[in-house]
Amino acid sequence: MLLLSSQRAQVSSGVEDPVLQASKKLRKAAMAAPVEQSIHRDPALFYWILFPITIVMILTGVLRPYATVLLASTPKKLDLPAQREQRSLLRGINLRNNASAISPSAFAARKNYMISAYKEGTFLKDPQNRGKPAANPMTDPAAMEGMMGMMKGNMAMMVPQTLIMGWINAFFAGYVIMKLPFPLTLRFKSMLQSGVATRDLDVRWVSSLSWYFLNLFGLQSVFIFILGNENAANQMAQQMSQMNPGAGVNMFQPGQDPDKVFQSEAENLEVLEHDYILKGVEERLLSSI
Repeated sequence: MLLLSSQRAQVSSGVEDPVLQASKKLRKAAMAAPVEQSIHRDPALFYWILFPITIVMILTGVLRPYATVLLASTPKKLDLPAQREQRSLLRGINLRNNASAISPSAFAARKNYMISAYKEGTFLKDPQNRGKPAANPMTDPAAMEGMMGMMKGNMAMMVPQTLIMGWINAFFAGYVIMKLPFPLTLRFKSMLQSGVATRDLDVRWVSSLSWYFLNLFGLQSVFIFILGNENAANQMAQQMSQMNPGAGVNMFQPGQDPDKVFQSEAENLEVLEHDYILKGVEERLLSSI
């Protein structure tokens, strides 16, 4: 009777019981807290899916540079006129890039010589073909050889990835193998859950096919650590070299007119403003003391 009368007195006075207040706060906190998704997965998924995919991707990336070297054909040596044509263009490019390191008189002499030689076609490999339309690159043996080299490089890149993707789709399709320990936005759902058609699954869950793509684009530092920077481990550099296999050897693209390239380089030299880096160096040195 005394307890009931005390509770009635608290209600009538507007004072709520501390136990009731604590229980209400706990209920509100439980309702506000996000629901943690939990999927009961077999621990063997790590040993039969995650580890095999990772090991196969690492071995493929390590062996691919050696396969590319074996498939690459030995480049043919250029004859003397072709080498002179390309080195002359490279000489003009180097003059523009390093003009500030030489004196104005030396730059003017080199500039006048290169411009006149470019305009007169002195460095052309075939001066008699000057002004004629460029030959069909499909009839050029060097261009055909470059295309074959590009196809071999693409084959070393695409064939292993096609086989690995088919292997994953055949044996590991639809598996959810791991959960990332950090939150992500919904934009990552399509990237991390490829092959899993679920709309309400948390973004942090990663499917087997998405783990393959993450390894494909995220193992670059591992390849550099294993093979080194100078061992053709850079996949992006390989792709760029496959898109332009003759960039390091031939200064002219297939079907490109060397005379037009020389004329363009002559215009670049004409409009270049020379700024000598050692101009007024004595005054600058004395003013800094």
